[in-house]
Amino acid sequence: MFRERGSKVVRRSEQGALRAGPAAPPTTAVAAAASDPGAGALRRLVEERLAKLLPGPAEAPARLHEAMHYSLMAPGKRLRPLLCLLTARAGGGSDEAALDAGCAIEMVHTASLILDDLPSMDDASLRRGRATAHLQFGESTAILASIALLNRAYGVISAQPALAPGLRAELLERLADSVGSRGLAGGQERDLNGWSELTDLDSVDDLNALKTGVLFVLSAEFGGRICGLDGEALAALRRFAGHLGLAFQTLDDLVDVTASAEAAAKDVGQDAGKPTAIALAGCDAADARIRQHLGEARAALGLCGFESATLERFVGSVFNGYWRP
Repeated sequence: MFRERGSKVVRRSEQGALRAGPAAPPTTAVAAAASDPGAGALRRLVEERLAKLLPGPAEAPARLHEAMHYSLMAPGKRLRPLLCLLTARAGGGSDEAALDAGCAIEMVHTASLILDDLPSMDDASLRRGRATAHLQFGESTAILASIALLNRAYGVISAQPALAPGLRAELLERLADSVGSRGLAGGQERDLNGWSELTDLDSVDDLNALKTGVLFVLSAEFGGRICGLDGEALAALRRFAGHLGLAFQTLDDLVDVTASAEAAAKDVGQDAGKPTAIALAGCDAADARIRQHLGEARAALGLCGFESATLERFVGSVFNGYWRP
């Protein structure tokens, strides 16, 4: 499912070499924030940067820009940009490049949530503790906000001065692959119209790798490439993030059947009738699957060739009770 590629030699890639560029924010601020085990301070830096990367909400067309801010700045975990940042830092990469790369992925993630929530998709009413974008701004503006956020993500990476040109092109290509028919779009299509193919836990994992795992992998991969990882270390990093994404999606499926909408900060019961891991095998089997994926993620992380203590603390804060550093 997660293919290894590249040479067997771990090296600082010339293509991934960084060149000087303006800081956003200063490296010392990111370093200090990254020492927080729960990454709360780093999360605030991400949110400050996200707000700065968008056109102002009052700029014309104001309704569209307000919808973009409303969706992107809604309270969220910011797991993907944090994963990108902490991975880059673990290997000594540029904080500035990783921050913008992670913010770009968060824009793509938010764009996908807007589309997922539409009446023609999941028909959701609550997202991140507030009304979904199409209920707040209308379906047409919500769709346009999703398109605008997706395109802004490409612009953010294209304009990041701390990325060498070759690496910038590589990240843009990987982002396009991850959003398209072999990534998010393909996962949503299978989630809507491919239920007959979901007959066991492995096939559910295949779907979840597209729906959720793809952006976890991309986040870690961006951080890894920014710090120069290649070869077997990069392949191990992809496996780590892939299993992390699968564990996260399975945990989310458990929340869908065990938590209230208030506790989850989104609609629950959305998976009723769907062939999820819980529907196919029950909660206990899903719980065991989470632990299996996290075990494999931990093993892969140990092969990445960098100090992983901060990443381990972060994962522990996400999977409290499942992962103990």
